Amino acid sequence: MNLIPITLKEDKSDKLYASAECQQLLSIYESFYVEIGFNIPWVGYFVMDQDQIVGSCGFVSQPIDGKVEIAYWTFKDFEGQGMASFACKELVSLTYQTDPGLIITAKTAPEHNASTKILENNNFQFTEIVQDHEIGDAWLWTHRK
Repeated sequence: MNLIPITLKEDKSDKLYASAECQQLLSIYESFYVEIGFNIPWVGYFVMDQDQIVGSCGFVSQPIDGKVEIAYWTFKDFEGQGMASFACKELVSLTYQTDPGLIITAKTAPEHNASTKILENNNFQFTEIVQDHEIGDAWLWTHRK
C-alpha cells in the first residue's frame, strides 16, 4: 500500500478514478483546497493497494498553533482490511518527518467503533469532547509519541 497526493490534476475519466467514492473525493477536494490551500504535505491522499484506490486520508488543514488534525476513509468494499490503519500510521509518520514538534489530533463520533480502535492501536489517546462542524459532539484524540 502507499499514499498518492490528491492534486486535482487527475484525469477524472481515467478508470482508476471511476468509482463513485473517487469521483466524490475529487469533487470534495476541489472546494476543500480552495478553503485550506494546497501545501504538500498538508493535503489529501489516495490510499492505493496494488493498482486500485481503496480509500483516502489526509490533513484537515495545515498545522495551526502547533497542531495538525488527520482523517481517513476506507471505501466500503475494502473495510476491515487494514487500509485505515495503514493510512493513520502513514499520516503520523509523515507529520513527524515534516515537523517532529507538532501535536497530531483526530476526531471521531462519540462512540467506540472501528475508527477509535485504529486510533488506540496507533498510540492516540482520548483527550476530550469537542464540537465538530460535521459530527457535533466529537471525541478528540491526541497522539502520544
